[in-house]
Amino acid sequence: MSTEPVYTPPPGSRACQLRTDRGAFAVVDCPVAPGVRPRGVALMLPGFTGSKEDFTLMQGPLAERGYRTVAVDGRGQHESDGPELDESAYERGELARDVLAQAAALGPLDTPLHLFGHSLGGQIARAAVLLDHTPFRSLTLMASGPAQISDSQQQRVKLLRDALAVMTMAETWEAILAMGPPEEVGGPARGIGGQELLRRRWMGTKPAQLLATGRQLCAEPDRVDELAALPLPFHVLSGASDDTWPVSVLDDMAVRLHAHRTVIPGAEHSPNADQPLPTARATADFWDRVDDAL
Repeated sequence: MSTEPVYTPPPGSRACQLRTDRGAFAVVDCPVAPGVRPRGVALMLPGFTGSKEDFTLMQGPLAERGYRTVAVDGRGQHESDGPELDESAYERGELARDVLAQAAALGPLDTPLHLFGHSLGGQIARAAVLLDHTPFRSLTLMASGPAQISDSQQQRVKLLRDALAVMTMAETWEAILAMGPPEEVGGPARGIGGQELLRRRWMGTKPAQLLATGRQLCAEPDRVDELAALPLPFHVLSGASDDTWPVSVLDDMAVRLHAHRTVIPGAEHSPNADQPLPTARATADFWDRVDDAL
């Protein structure tokens, strides 16, 4: 039996339920570090096959910079409940309204609330601010592109959808492991906590959530011009390489958004896992500039 720890939460944080008018969502809530002046709050949305734990290595450094961070499992994702088979519950608009409900549950409107989304989470965050941008001080899109994912990643999602059409989640997981590294054959991307956590969150995630959001990633329209029209500061952050959206595509999106642009050396599609300290530093620097400009 493996002795590898499943997951070590950030210091001072607590795993709890965030109760909203659209139901309860599992979160890791990491407060500002003791003795540090509070600067704001951030709501952090994970990517496809991801979970709230993906932000673990960023949350401590952000707490030291004065930011409370609330990393969330979306509807039907890991430890947040949702329908097993009803894909309509995971339509993009439904997930966007969940984010607005989460924002409303986090506290008074006079507390600066920054929205941060990774990959799929970035596209859900975009949909949320297009419904209502007023709860948010800024939007950071990390490794999250303007439209559908790359052809190679669409093939990865198709592998997953085909498997789930004929197998249970447990059977699909075993098939993925037999074929190779999970992130290369349709399974969860490499993440924090080791394979045991990857399997736990895979088994906790609802099949309908994976099917619906995978379909969305393969058909997402370009909504950058709509987003650019909003009076929000934007930050486009990525690794130096990315096979889900090419870095050149993210560069172009940043120009169209008039966004602050950060490229993290030594990182790929998950800068939060590959280079968490530089990623946290760049994120806090952006939030500081946004708040200092007001």
